[in-house]
Amino acid sequence: MSIKSDKDALALRSQKLRALLRISIATVAALASISSANATESALGRPVAGMSVLSGIGIVPPEPVTIVSIEQIYIDGSIGGNRQVPIAGKASLGVDAQIAFTLASVLRVWGGAGGWDFASGITVPYVWTEVNASFAAGRVGTSSSDRASNLFDLYFTPIVAGYHFSQTAHISLSFNFWAPTGRYDPGALANASLNNWTFVPQVAFTKFVPKYGLEFDVVGNLQFYTKNTATNYQNAPLFTLDALALKKFPNGLGMGLVLGTVQQLGNDSGPVADKLNGFVGHDFSMGPIVTYDTKIEGKPLSASLRWVPSIVSVNRLKSTTSVMATATIAF
Repeated sequence: MSIKSDKDALALRSQKLRALLRISIATVAALASISSANATESALGRPVAGMSVLSGIGIVPPEPVTIVSIEQIYIDGSIGGNRQVPIAGKASLGVDAQIAFTLASVLRVWGGAGGWDFASGITVPYVWTEVNASFAAGRVGTSSSDRASNLFDLYFTPIVAGYHFSQTAHISLSFNFWAPTGRYDPGALANASLNNWTFVPQVAFTKFVPKYGLEFDVVGNLQFYTKNTATNYQNAPLFTLDALALKKFPNGLGMGLVLGTVQQLGNDSGPVADKLNGFVGHDFSMGPIVTYDTKIEGKPLSASLRWVPSIVSVNRLKSTTSVMATATIAF
């Protein structure tokens, strides 16, 4: 084999390793759409605007590989006392919540068939949350607070299927679901579960512009909830759309901008939701992201940090402290 061929082979392998990292983070980033503010029960649904998109979200690499990822998410938000919020089977006068998630994820890329590449994974989340709410009893107002710290609902990704239109354009389709495995108390303000199944079909697209070191990523999904039988609360479906524009530098550093929105499709239903006219909501978030790619003992390592504060929020926790950090390694 010629020296040029050797260099080409090494360059191709390096490109594939980078792709492995991108899909590992991006697939698990979909998992980062964990409980935070949306106009569902407790104003705590699954998606967090601006947290589902990451570099290479549309890429499923062609080589079998196992990927491990750790993520940390922190949100500190509120809904003002002029709005009622369905929580603990009642309607509170506003709510304040701090939420911290630690997620450990494993993703396995299996290889390809028929021009498509396939992967699957699982995420085990741990949650710490503190919630404060006010309630009215006649003319008397009372305040309550609660705290929970436990394993959260498990997140499964049975299948991710990726297709490469070219070396610079990629798409992935996935089916994901949340299982109500966390501890749940219908009378508690803070819980480690939403007590429902949530099904999440998703599509993602990645486009590279190598000449300028630019990358553009978009991911959208629909979320369908089963009824919380403990409170008789039915969350309406949600539509989420996140986008990322990223500038990559030769030293492995990347800097960019994240945009995200969550839109409720219809009214929530149930005794409390009906009193609140369906508790319909939406929001929009925007903020910067920094990424870094390197290698440790020959194994590719990727990390990122983002801040995506709420810009507009209706019937959702409005947070100016929405932060996510990730670290991922491929074996």
